[in-house]
Amino acid sequence: MSIFSRFRDIVNSNINAMLDGAEDPEKLVRLMIQEMEDTLIELKASCAGAIAARKKTGRALDDLRARVANWESKAKLAISKGREDLAREALNEKRRATEGQTVLDKETMQLDEVVRGYQTDIGQLEEKLTSAREKQRVLVQRHIRAGHHKAAQHQIRKSETADALLRYEQFENRIERMEAEADLVNYGHKPSLEEQFAQLERDEEIEKELKALKEQQATGGQPPQQPGSESK
Repeated sequence: MSIFSRFRDIVNSNINAMLDGAEDPEKLVRLMIQEMEDTLIELKASCAGAIAARKKTGRALDDLRARVANWESKAKLAISKGREDLAREALNEKRRATEGQTVLDKETMQLDEVVRGYQTDIGQLEEKLTSAREKQRVLVQRHIRAGHHKAAQHQIRKSETADALLRYEQFENRIERMEAEADLVNYGHKPSLEEQFAQLERDEEIEKELKALKEQQATGGQPPQQPGSESK
């Protein structure tokens, strides 16, 4: 691909669209910058060559202008001395120098146009390169920030997980301690004498109620007659 084709492709490219659709924007922008820098070097080298050619042509043009003026002066001198033959030769030399001057004038204008075109292209490419470098700085900063953000989020999740596990472990230990305390409330406790008699009395009441129910069933469902009661 020629330098001009590459230049036009670069200048006409949409950097934002290319980066948005790229799988690796940082790598792509690096390649774009490298391509722009290489193309810029070639453009500047070509522009320098055109400027050198313009200067060389300018020097040749100045020389021809001087020759035109010189032969014209000699022709005038020859006429003043009555030497028309010499004047005619001088005018022929002046004509040849004038024709060469016309050619170089045209070439100079063309070279001036070429140099201006190169300078315009260089300006456009430098502007595009500045934009690409700014995009690269932004992408690098975004990459750095994304790395820091990822590391921070990892630490946050790690901390939250550790805190949750710690809280769960503390809660579990608390429950186990409460259960142990509950088991120890009556551990090794010996009933007092009053508690033992009270338990016997409760047991005796239960036995009486049980006996009354049995007697009720034996008499067909009628409650047993209490001692001292009289039938009507």
